[in-house]
Amino acid sequence: MKHFWKTSSRMTVFLTCVLGAAVGLPAADGDWPVYLGDKASSHFSTLTQINRKNVRRLQVAWTYHCRDAREDDRSQIQCNPLVLDGVLYGTSPQLKLLALDAASGRELWRFDPFADGAGGGSVGVNRGVVYWADGTDRRILFTAGHYLFAVDAGTGMPIDRFGRNGRVDIREGLGRDASKLFVLTTTPGVIYRNLLILGDRVSEGPGPSAPGHIRAYDARTGQIVWTFHTIPYPGEPGYETWPPDAWQHIGGANCWTGMALDEKRGLVYIPTGSAAFDFWGGNRIGQNLYANCLLALEAATGRRVWHFQFVHHDLWDRDLPAPPNLVSVRRNGRKIDAVAQVTKSGHVFVFNRETGEPLFPIEERPMPPSDLQGESAWPTQPVPLKPAPFARQLFSADQITDISPESYRTVLERFIKVRPHVPFLPPSTQGTIILPGFDGGAEWGGAAIDPQRGVLYINANEMPWILTMIETGAKNAAPLTSGSRIYNQICAACHGINRQGDPARAYPTLVNIGQKLKQPEILQLLESGRGNMPSFAFLAKTQKEAVADRLLGRETRAPGDRQTDLAMEGIMLNEPYTHTGYNRWLDTNGYPAVKPPWGTLNAIDLNTGNYLWSVPLGVVPALTARAVPPTGTENYGGPLVTASGLIFIAATKDEMIRAMDDETGKVLWQSKLPAGGYATPATYVAHGRQFIVIACGGGKMGTKSGDAYVTFELPERQDNAK
Repeated sequence: MKHFWKTSSRMTVFLTCVLGAAVGLPAADGDWPVYLGDKASSHFSTLTQINRKNVRRLQVAWTYHCRDAREDDRSQIQCNPLVLDGVLYGTSPQLKLLALDAASGRELWRFDPFADGAGGGSVGVNRGVVYWADGTDRRILFTAGHYLFAVDAGTGMPIDRFGRNGRVDIREGLGRDASKLFVLTTTPGVIYRNLLILGDRVSEGPGPSAPGHIRAYDARTGQIVWTFHTIPYPGEPGYETWPPDAWQHIGGANCWTGMALDEKRGLVYIPTGSAAFDFWGGNRIGQNLYANCLLALEAATGRRVWHFQFVHHDLWDRDLPAPPNLVSVRRNGRKIDAVAQVTKSGHVFVFNRETGEPLFPIEERPMPPSDLQGESAWPTQPVPLKPAPFARQLFSADQITDISPESYRTVLERFIKVRPHVPFLPPSTQGTIILPGFDGGAEWGGAAIDPQRGVLYINANEMPWILTMIETGAKNAAPLTSGSRIYNQICAACHGINRQGDPARAYPTLVNIGQKLKQPEILQLLESGRGNMPSFAFLAKTQKEAVADRLLGRETRAPGDRQTDLAMEGIMLNEPYTHTGYNRWLDTNGYPAVKPPWGTLNAIDLNTGNYLWSVPLGVVPALTARAVPPTGTENYGGPLVTASGLIFIAATKDEMIRAMDDETGKVLWQSKLPAGGYATPATYVAHGRQFIVIACGGGKMGTKSGDAYVTFELPERQDNAK
């Protein structure tokens, strides 16, 4: 197995116990040693060289170009890099692992996980990596495709004694054959002693899906040490909340967002997503533990200590979208160690870290029933009474956009055709308004915590989406090898029933695809996947050919192998419904259908549950030119908070990075990026200077793709008094 790498003759010597800090302590000593700063997921740094008085003087220090962005794939970089003793570790748009001199941006080495076909195809994104050390054995652990890799931190060479030649196939060890299913990991796990605790990303659409079990790998060998079944096996607690055979064929209930670790208590806090299929659960009737849960597990053994389920029998794709935050709060004069979890629905839930007891009241509220065949929506859902939601919960007529008379009229025409909006209104064939939308509320960037004040900072999207279900014709349809039927079940969710695609979510149009690709190339894509597209290797050859014919406009009813078709029918046709895609509700000018703000940044005091402030995040230049007040924009990637009273955040569609006052939300500095910074910034010290770094990969919301890491510093060394 060949790998592309090079080393520097001036490679810096590492500290070997960088990650041994107690939980809750922010990144110190100038490093950013863990994804999101520390194992508490605080996004917080004690560095103060850059402060309110001098932040306006920030300038670009260095820019590194990865040289592998692909505009045709709408490639992205979502990585929050690590910085240890002067070396920055990050990933490129094509998921190459990079080591850079943190002071200059000079490349030290790079590792290509896909060299010679290794790594399972360039699928998905990577949001960060993990550092593990034992004496002189120093490793970077990261995932690409369906493999977990261990790479020498000093040389960029694979650790041959880890797994098989330096890699582990994460499709293995899931309790069923997942060799042809979509399984990868976008967000790094967390290290506890010599264990790497890891979640995964799996398919949540119609058709076969892998289970999202949580696994702990030995950081030395790559062997699985323990597994927690998020879809419980017979005899395990929670088994009764599913149909008896669900553990054998239902998928999802996975952690794709990252985790938080209380090292002192030996507890790991793991948020999970919905069970598959996202929008119809007639084949998984029940409460569905441990989907949509915050799990508190013993990090050494995987034993469940407590859990809380945020959505019962999820029908809305309400995955927990971000790692939880560990924080200490004051309540009635005493300190309580807490864990806070933000949600796509725009809520913050806060629990006692040891017991799972809510620190603010939570109410189980009655919810509407479903009108879809075979579905049974759960009759109640939990809603916290405090803090108040950080995103609107209801899209009523008075919330229709008034950016222009034309916008108002076109949105109103559709508003009266879909069902009136009610929170947790189940999906239907008539069309259901989802607000906050499928991308939040909160998204994977998550929240930052000031541990000194107990304040949570969370950026949010405020955009409605429309979910429309359609029948698949499972009982009286044409043979399974009909390309249209297969397309509607497994492709339409991303590319749309009419193949128009969704550039905002990096899903390209398939109209006239024959001008770019021939049948053999389409078949290869279906087999291996590419970019954000998963593999559909589980389809039979005749079924792939039927889909290709559908896309090329020459659809036939390929005869296929009847035995294969019947076997696939048992997998593919359990769901009588699919949906028309993830559809933002936009006006004729491409602006959200709801009144601004469309993106916000919020500060919440977790000691009291009260808001300190909420401000729009981002601007739309065309509207600013019309003297429209700041509207905020859709945003992806989280905030960084420093002890000097600053919040750094990129995330916005306007491709800016901003520094804001943590007490007021006022913008103190901003800079245009070469591409959208849809990632979480990091900060560190190298050669005595504090840097801010942001990955500028673009590629979301219809913006251009990029390939850069951009760093900022003060123009000269300054102390806090300047």
